[in-house]
Amino acid sequence: MSFFGKIFGKKEEVPSTTEAIQNLLETEKILIKKQEHLEHKIEQELQTAKKQSVNKNKRAAIQALKKKKRFEKQLQQIDGTLSTLEMQREALEGANTNTAVLTNMKNAADALKAAHKHMDVDKVHDMMDDIAEQQDLAREISEAISTPMGGYDIDDDELEKELEELEQEELDKELLNVDKTAHELPDVPSGDIKQPNVADRETKKVAAKSVEEEDDDMKMLSAWAS
Repeated sequence: MSFFGKIFGKKEEVPSTTEAIQNLLETEKILIKKQEHLEHKIEQELQTAKKQSVNKNKRAAIQALKKKKRFEKQLQQIDGTLSTLEMQREALEGANTNTAVLTNMKNAADALKAAHKHMDVDKVHDMMDDIAEQQDLAREISEAISTPMGGYDIDDDELEKELEELEQEELDKELLNVDKTAHELPDVPSGDIKQPNVADRETKKVAAKSVEEEDDDMKMLSAWAS
């Protein structure tokens, strides 16, 4: 039985980590309020000591300083207690986190174990071999179905003869087209033949006259030279 169990005469109930963390937080809040109260009291006693010192009341000033010292000692104790509580709370928070992580890991391991419960490595290998064998069989069946039944032989000489006949047929068609093109006459132009207009006739006359004048000049030049 723990120390507290002996004091209260009953078995101590162990709280969960979450409850313990909450209790520590509440205790810290109480101590912080106590801390603020002591700081206020220390300030009051300090002001009292200063006032009594000015009033030449040495006894009252010393008494105020004694109270101030006691309050400062209590404040120092509270500071130490708060540090201890904070360290304990951080340890509990870490333990709580570790517990949650370990619990989740344990659950995951159990789930994985349950998933593999009805699996056997040798059976898995056998199943994969069966799948591969069935795939090979399916491929052979597909090839057998796609092959023509009975088959037939093809004579290469017969194919070459048929090819020559096709080539000769195409050559004959080309020769017929050439003969037909050679015997065709050009089409007679349709429509009225365009007659030269008056301007064209005048232009031709001027050109002919210029040629006659050049001929006369050349005759004269030849006669003079002779």
